Amino acid sequence: MQSLTTFAALLLASVVFVPFFKRAGLGTVLGYLAVGMLIGPFGVKLVRDPDNLMHTAELGVVLLLFVIGLELKPSRLWALRQSVFGLGALQLFGVAAALAAGGLYLGMSLSAAAVVGIILALSSTAFVLPTLAERRELATRYGREAFAILLFQDLSVIPLLALIPLFGTGKPTALTHPAVGLGLLVGVAVVGRPLLNVLFRHVARVNSREMFTAAALVTVLGLALLMQAGGLSMSLGAFVAGVLLADSEFRHELEASIAPFQGLLLGLFFMAVGMSTNLGLLVKFPWQIVELTAGLVLIKIVVLYALRRLVGGEKGGARMLALALAQGGEFAFVLFDAAQSFKLLGEVQADKLTLVVALSMAISPLLLSIGDRLDRREKARTPERPFDAMPAEASDVVIAGFGRVGQVVGRLLLARGIRFTALDADAGQVDEVRKFGLKVFYGDAGQLDLLHAAQLDQAKVFVLAIDDVEASLRTAELVKKHFPHVQIVARARNRFHASRLIGLGIERQIREALPSSLEMARWTLELLHEPPALVEQMVTRFARHDADVLARQQAIDHDEGKLIQSSKEAREELAEILEEARAAFVKKARAAKAAKNAQKPGPA
Repeated sequence: MQSLTTFAALLLASVVFVPFFKRAGLGTVLGYLAVGMLIGPFGVKLVRDPDNLMHTAELGVVLLLFVIGLELKPSRLWALRQSVFGLGALQLFGVAAALAAGGLYLGMSLSAAAVVGIILALSSTAFVLPTLAERRELATRYGREAFAILLFQDLSVIPLLALIPLFGTGKPTALTHPAVGLGLLVGVAVVGRPLLNVLFRHVARVNSREMFTAAALVTVLGLALLMQAGGLSMSLGAFVAGVLLADSEFRHELEASIAPFQGLLLGLFFMAVGMSTNLGLLVKFPWQIVELTAGLVLIKIVVLYALRRLVGGEKGGARMLALALAQGGEFAFVLFDAAQSFKLLGEVQADKLTLVVALSMAISPLLLSIGDRLDRREKARTPERPFDAMPAEASDVVIAGFGRVGQVVGRLLLARGIRFTALDADAGQVDEVRKFGLKVFYGDAGQLDLLHAAQLDQAKVFVLAIDDVEASLRTAELVKKHFPHVQIVARARNRFHASRLIGLGIERQIREALPSSLEMARWTLELLHEPPALVEQMVTRFARHDADVLARQQAIDHDEGKLIQSSKEAREELAEILEEARAAFVKKARAAKAAKNAQKPGPA
């Protein structure tokens, strides 16, 4: 009963407090750690002995490594090989060397300093990737590099878990000798894939989601226990299981089956770490803990920034990359526990380092905020880049906005040998596109002087492909007013944007998602075995009706109440139109069948 009460208290505390941390931009990992500290033996003492909970919670890390293994398809690794194995190895070993030197300076043995250096060089995948996704920076250059480095770090955890026992003072037994573990690993790698495929095909025939989930958990836990019996770690077994199934036809279903357990147990793991974090050390050695935390963060920032700049990284990106990866990682909690178990570190040493990692995670959001502030200050000091000189020769087509839409239009024009002048107000986008041999000019199409310089007055067509809605509308209004003879073809981000463009008298406009949405609807109906001819009619009528409704709503787009009522009426009207189309199609099909039967010769 007590364990059930404890589990309920953990769930309640996490549900109440963790969302606050996520909304504050601090991340869920830090939220779970804080909840553990709050209810643990160094907080309100709701849980007095977290050790038993930690054994269960470690399954979260086991399942995390299984999912990481599932993601490591050989083809994906090969595509990322330069960033992962180049930049990733440079970061890990460069930062680890600096931290190990610091450990030696503080009086650690060579083996302890080396292991601690590598452990502290790891960063938090569970913290960094969701944070960059929330900031919409995963697609930036530094975001992609952070992902590659984190992937290399996650891969490095596996050999680290296997090597820590070799650095410890305990002698391996016959069962746990490295040769036994290595032989077991090779054996599983050779025979594991075909056996697992047979197992999951057998389970798939039953067509039971519960059985599939049970088989996935048995696979992960079975291989984890097998590796543990061979003297290796459970996490290594789970990782191997994931890699073996990475190319399997069941990969996505396995990931979906494991995800709920992984998320819950990983949260429980971080709470258990929070409970085990000895906050008494912060009271007993406040300056030492603060100095160690500051030293860890500063060394990681300085070394990674210097290494990234050394291999040709630009200043701003290198700085943000260093700040994003400056904290310790979640695997440090597992690795420090292993290092303590094998007498590589003392209990107090391991507890201090665990606390330092937790505190480094706590200040990570602050570091990214500092990076944003430095970026803004640097941009404010940087002199504004002058617009490019426009071409001397006029073109029939001027394209404003050379992003994902403008580039497609431009490529098709190039293929037909039609000259065009492409403008974009994003200097970074211009530089990126030029790398691929496309000619584009840096300039704001919303400025009349620039449009005159681009000789829009001699053009026939103006392609308006600007992504920002307000900038697009300003440019459209400018072109309509000063270059009325030029035909405008416009891209609209959404229905509101399309309505405003129509209001400016631009009839040739299209919502960027509309054609692809209609095509997806067409495929969906066909996969539901609707006749292709009927599907074509329904899609055509839908598009025509949508255009009519958009034109009708022009007069009332300022009145939300009337707009909502109009949309409801339009839905009912569309349903009637499509039903009429279906009825007409069925009637025509029956008439055609009857006519065909009438033409058949009767019995002689």
